[in-house]
Amino acid sequence: MFVLGIDPGLSRCGYGVVERAGRRPRAVAAGVLRTDPGLDVARRLAALRADLHALVAEHQPDVVAIERVLFQVNVRTAIPVAQAAGIAMVEGVTAGAEVVEYSPNQVKQAVAGFGSADKDQIVRMVQTLLGIARPLRPVDAADAVALALCHLAHAPMRRRVSATGGGSRSARPQAGAAR
Repeated sequence: MFVLGIDPGLSRCGYGVVERAGRRPRAVAAGVLRTDPGLDVARRLAALRADLHALVAEHQPDVVAIERVLFQVNVRTAIPVAQAAGIAMVEGVTAGAEVVEYSPNQVKQAVAGFGSADKDQIVRMVQTLLGIARPLRPVDAADAVALALCHLAHAPMRRRVSATGGGSRSARPQAGAAR
């Protein structure tokens, strides 16, 4: 299973590709996509879309795991982060990948064992879980890899829930449907 983790952002969008082959996950790629702050937002979003499209085409992930955008104090930051997340979702779905979102606390819990882990603890746990010699930098790349690892931790339960019909939307009435 190839998982592409995305730590969305317009200035810096972290990405990490992790493969599950056997029991231990393996890092395939990690880095940060950057956009030119001198460009207007529309052109920056277009540049990010092109970079994400190329990344998805190159690695062909089975799953794209994206950090869920939660309310932030600075709305000026939250909006571009949400826009970047939306582009990542569209690129994932368009490529035929499953797209999932995880909250920062879910990622911290899955990777470090507790939901209030700080950035340094996440970076060290990513290093430990992948058996790599040096911590991933910048931290956006480590965060993206942590998202991919979070999905790998949750995937077995998600499969079991799907297999039992617990995740099926067809069992729920659709909006506007006759009851």
